[in-house]
Amino acid sequence: MARSGATVEEPVRHRLLAEATRLFADRGFESTSVQEIVTAAGVTKGAMYHYFASKDDLLHEIYGRVLRLQMDRLMAFAQAEGSIAERLHDAAMDVVVTTVDNLDDSKIFFRSMHQLAPDTRKTVRAERRRYHECFRDLVTEGQRTGVFRADIPAEMVVDFFFGSVHHLGTWYHPDGPLTGPEVGRHFADLLLASLRPES
Repeated sequence: MARSGATVEEPVRHRLLAEATRLFADRGFESTSVQEIVTAAGVTKGAMYHYFASKDDLLHEIYGRVLRLQMDRLMAFAQAEGSIAERLHDAAMDVVVTTVDNLDDSKIFFRSMHQLAPDTRKTVRAERRRYHECFRDLVTEGQRTGVFRADIPAEMVVDFFFGSVHHLGTWYHPDGPLTGPEVGRHFADLLLASLRPES
């Protein structure tokens, strides 16, 4: 998924990512070969290696494109006008909506991250940590200004919230009773309620 203002994704690269996502979701990362990916995409292995150095790189990009989108949007929410409660609510709702909108990508990644090469896994964890730290900074701002309760460490708030978000792939279905925005609103409401100072 290209970021706002980014160039349009090249057709071959787009096909490779689309077919890798479909195959990883259907068959699993470990059970899908590079040959199956290039055959499904209608390209040669040489064409794939022009864009991706390995199957690990494909998996990394499947996750990375969602994380880049979420990071761009989080920064926009963090810098927007409005109270800290409004900004955190918007950011929390958005991460649920963008996860639901890219559910296959998220499910593939969390199911398969342990199979990445160690260096790639280290890079991915660092990227995710930066995102969580930006989200944590919103919580910390609210605690520092007295809007949010300060007796719960901000890091624990973030771990609890994202643990729930990462679990979405195990139960959410697009044809279920709730839309992505409805689930996002409930998640964000629960987060803000948990941070409300005690009377």
